Amino acid sequence: MSDAHTRDVGHPADAHTVIKVRGAREHNLKNIDVDLPKRRLTVFTGVSGSGKSSLVFSTIAAESQRLINETYSTFVQGFMPQQARPDVDVLEGLTTAIIVDQERMGANPRSTVGTATDVNAMLRIVFSRLGAPHIGSPQAFSFNVASISGAGAVTIEKGGKKVKERRSFEVLGGMCSTCEGRGSVSDFDFDELYDASKSLADGALKVPGFSMDGWYGRVFGAVLPMDVAIQDFTEAQLHDLLYKEPIKVKADGVNLTYEGLILRIQKSMLSKDRDAMQPHIRAFVDRAIVFRPCAACEGTRLNDSARSSKIDGVSIADVCAMQISDLAEWVRSINDPGLAPLMAKLADTLDSFVQIGLGYLSLDRPTGTLSGGESQRTKMIRHLGSALTDATYVFDEPSIGLHPHDIQRMNQLLLKLRDTGNTVLVVEHKPEMIQIADQVIDLGPRAGALGGEVCFVGSVAGLRASGTLTGTHMDDRARVKETVRQATGAIEVRGANEHNLRDIDVDVPLGVLCVVTGVAGSGKSSLIRSSVSGRDGVVTVDQGAIKGSRRSNPATYTGLLDPVRTAFAKANGVKPALFSANSEGACPECKGAGIIFTDLGMMATMESVCPVCDGQRFDAAVLEYTLGGKNIAEVLDLSMSEAHEFFAQPDSKIPKAVKILDRLVDVGIGYIKLGQSLSTLSGGERQRLKLAIHMLEDAEVYVLDEPTTGLHLADVQQLLGLLDRLVDAGKSVIVVEHHQAVMAHADWIIDLGPGAGHEGGRIAFTGTPAALIADGSTLTGQHLGSYVRQ
Repeated sequence: MSDAHTRDVGHPADAHTVIKVRGAREHNLKNIDVDLPKRRLTVFTGVSGSGKSSLVFSTIAAESQRLINETYSTFVQGFMPQQARPDVDVLEGLTTAIIVDQERMGANPRSTVGTATDVNAMLRIVFSRLGAPHIGSPQAFSFNVASISGAGAVTIEKGGKKVKERRSFEVLGGMCSTCEGRGSVSDFDFDELYDASKSLADGALKVPGFSMDGWYGRVFGAVLPMDVAIQDFTEAQLHDLLYKEPIKVKADGVNLTYEGLILRIQKSMLSKDRDAMQPHIRAFVDRAIVFRPCAACEGTRLNDSARSSKIDGVSIADVCAMQISDLAEWVRSINDPGLAPLMAKLADTLDSFVQIGLGYLSLDRPTGTLSGGESQRTKMIRHLGSALTDATYVFDEPSIGLHPHDIQRMNQLLLKLRDTGNTVLVVEHKPEMIQIADQVIDLGPRAGALGGEVCFVGSVAGLRASGTLTGTHMDDRARVKETVRQATGAIEVRGANEHNLRDIDVDVPLGVLCVVTGVAGSGKSSLIRSSVSGRDGVVTVDQGAIKGSRRSNPATYTGLLDPVRTAFAKANGVKPALFSANSEGACPECKGAGIIFTDLGMMATMESVCPVCDGQRFDAAVLEYTLGGKNIAEVLDLSMSEAHEFFAQPDSKIPKAVKILDRLVDVGIGYIKLGQSLSTLSGGERQRLKLAIHMLEDAEVYVLDEPTTGLHLADVQQLLGLLDRLVDAGKSVIVVEHHQAVMAHADWIIDLGPGAGHEGGRIAFTGTPAALIADGSTLTGQHLGSYVRQ
């Protein structure tokens, strides 16, 4: 460990020098005590599910935010989410916590990289001062402000009397009126809405939920002919089917409302966030709705007036479309004494993008399209130039999405935050980032019920000698395979030009483990997403988060509960619905939640275990029914490994459940309980749960986007074993990855680059890992060579 990066943590003693944690029991934490030195960089290590996030996020950061919220007035608190105090005896020495996590930034179509980081706000000021022709204030350059004009009455005092006068007003905004500042407009693919050769009665509509067997049939029948093929509708009838405004109709003596199909879809489906849609609704929307750039604004979101004002021939739309590394140079070319402080701040912010490895982005990039790692680093931009000191910055695996080449720059930024007088807490698995810690806290020894203990506290050197799982694996280095598998075929990619790809041609080999590498922004995901994912027989496991409520658990998410409920019902001669805590079997007191929520008005809502079902979620009568000697609550309390053994026994045998559990255990989450809330799972656990589900699909090609996310060093070897088993079973596995152990284990590497953004988008190398190292001309080859030689 380099002395240049670390400081002597000494022997902390009081709240002025440490954050003191005593008796932490949140989630799986086992009454732990620990001191965190202030103004130092502490890294938390341990296997996924060992309790790192429970300590850092659910205990320390959560309590800091709760205490800050309590400083607001009672009125303001009434509009804020109520947070319960974490399960901990003592938390002393807390400072303001700033959380920079992996959660993707909101998918609001009006949010871009520029708006999320306030860079757009600074640029609007620059153009309002220097742009020619001058068109107005900064809001005249905002695509979120519409131009409106009108007239209204105002009361003024004239001659000692109050009189009303009618005055006109005008608000100049930059919003394109055609697309309302979204940059794109939506069209419907009518072939996906209905089969024109059929009648409504024959099931012409393809829209989910629009069955003519129920009340929809009665409503449509009151307005349209049910037995005529849609292709034979008159122009007026087709208009009524698609666009008719809501009208009251009477069907079978009941008053109902009819409205056109497209209006109904817009209200019931398109008004929702895509991630919140049910999977079958999301799939329909993706098929039926076609988004294209707005012709009026050419996709810029801005109206003609905003685009007409320019600085040296460049409009604000042109600026926002630039690669940020190029934009930083453009900003420095502007020399105006009156704006010097603003331009310096703007340049510093843009430089931060480049330092953090995001210089390839543009300001008009929608935030919803950023990966988890890109979102986390974009959030960092706000804080790097902050004047705050003595804050606690909390990072969740900041190495995600970073090539080894970029990790060193991330380390420098974390150390910069520390050196300006802040406490930096980092949850991390990568040795390159653990290396810079002033103090390491290793949790474990394992995961779930077998974790939640402090296994080591001290320096990086001490961790290496500690004998803990993390310490043992700190210096692990994968070796390049002596022999590699030979491809059995290839997916031919020709002329790929998505985003920054330069019309590239490449053959992606089949029947092997193929790893796609390159620095962040080199075009890896663009290549695979546009040219491989979506093909027949290809299953893609991306970084999208699992959406689950407090009531969701692995049993419900994987579909495991369905055959279990059926087996319980059959064994006891009752309805399957009784064995669902979200249906007829729910405890009447807590409605199947297992927890009672008590609203204490201005105080935080209190959670307590339901006194009737004792947290088991089911009605007492339901728990009388058993399968193989266990009731449904006892089954859901089993770990996946225990359940695998239970459902293989003759008196409780459920083959469908065993098949699902095979995969869950295979990906290394056998310690998680079937009924454990999804909201309590760590990022790594959720990623592997998602991977297991996709592995149940009958696919020929698996595409995995950074599957090592959230994985401990010890777990990576298990993942590699799983990938090997897939390939040995005749499958093809394509992995987009930065982890060097995965690169070394590959049969074939496709390396993109040589840089990011417009400096990338090319095939820098294809071949075996050994050949990549021998070539040594790419950043990936240089870092991989250094890795395997250490």
